[in-house]
Amino acid sequence: MSSRPIAQYLLPDTAELKNDDVFIGGVSLTALANQYGTPLFVYDELTLRRRAADAASVFDAGVAYASKAFLCGAMARLAVEEGLWIDVATEGELDLVLRSGVPAEKIVVHGNNKSRAEINRALDVGVHRIVVDNFDEIELLRELVSSTRPVSCLLRVIPGVEAHTHEFVQTGQEDSKFGLSITRGDAEEGLRRMRSIEGLHVAGLHSHIGSQIFEVSSFLKALEIVATFAREEHVEEICVGGGLGIAYVEGEQAPSLSEWGAAVRAEALRLFGPDVRITAEPGRSIVGSAAVTIYRVGARKEVADRTYLAVDGGMSDNPRPVLYGSGYEAFALRSPQAERLGVYRVVGKHCESGDVLIDEAALPLDVATGDLIVTPVTGAYGYSMASNYNRVTKPAVVFVRDGVATLVLRRETLDDLIRLEF
Repeated sequence: MSSRPIAQYLLPDTAELKNDDVFIGGVSLTALANQYGTPLFVYDELTLRRRAADAASVFDAGVAYASKAFLCGAMARLAVEEGLWIDVATEGELDLVLRSGVPAEKIVVHGNNKSRAEINRALDVGVHRIVVDNFDEIELLRELVSSTRPVSCLLRVIPGVEAHTHEFVQTGQEDSKFGLSITRGDAEEGLRRMRSIEGLHVAGLHSHIGSQIFEVSSFLKALEIVATFAREEHVEEICVGGGLGIAYVEGEQAPSLSEWGAAVRAEALRLFGPDVRITAEPGRSIVGSAAVTIYRVGARKEVADRTYLAVDGGMSDNPRPVLYGSGYEAFALRSPQAERLGVYRVVGKHCESGDVLIDEAALPLDVATGDLIVTPVTGAYGYSMASNYNRVTKPAVVFVRDGVATLVLRRETLDDLIRLEF
């Protein structure tokens, strides 16, 4: 834990630290907090566009934004404008993306338990790809697909690679709930069954080994395993999934999207030659560092040898610390360039002792009730995993660019919370 001012590389690209405020996209965070309330997610549109364009440039046509990281209509449209397609995992995500104006031919459908209704919707609108997960899904496709209702698919395979990340976000190991194992022969059988379905075109293979992965070598190892299997299968496309990690706290370093893509492309060229299309599905690495969350301190409490700062959000807007023990940094908005000599446990307002946002946050010694504090790198898996636990309303989300703030998701109201009651 560093007592230095917040590291600039943890902030969005356009962030400017002043003596008593921070500007992102040319907009004051203090002004945004006063206008829209807190907690508040603030996304730098320029950072989003740069990361999306990077991803589109380093892979072949068809690289998709993994929308589970953060999805709203504005984000879906931005991703497509920058050359990406959209990866969805549920009918809800598919519905929103379609309502946002994204063409169906730019949508890739995932999911380890797709319902009949979800597959029917995907077929009806004519999505670009369905990524097939299991034998039951193959048999469901056999019922629903025909020569007059065709579909193009990838088969998700398990390469047997255990990436160095939290066990909850590992997906490439043999006991994963996702995909069919290459080692056990399930993937080969899956392809055989898929190829026997009239109207189902097997375009290739999909492999995803996990999330928040820093070591490019893990991706290259998985690619080599998939390549060995694919040599006998004559595939058109290999999707390497996503999962590239990002730095959340000072001292962490992660490859850029360009560095990751270049390494994967070079290895794919060696393994497959130039005729196999190489795609990917980045999510966190596009949106994670593009956003910050602003909170207001509601209470400061000295307890034994610990000082608590209770803020007006918590595990309902950022469940990652509770789920994965994830680390974050923080800074005081009224003095962003000040040394952070105090150590605080930053907690939320929920009725859980585990509602901890930052276990040991470095902040100025004089942080007090009413102060605004900011946590960087909250653009991924914050709002998208938000809940209404304790009947707390979900925060607003704004995009900022060139001195203008655009509200893309309004704050929920108490009336919103009772809309399902009868």
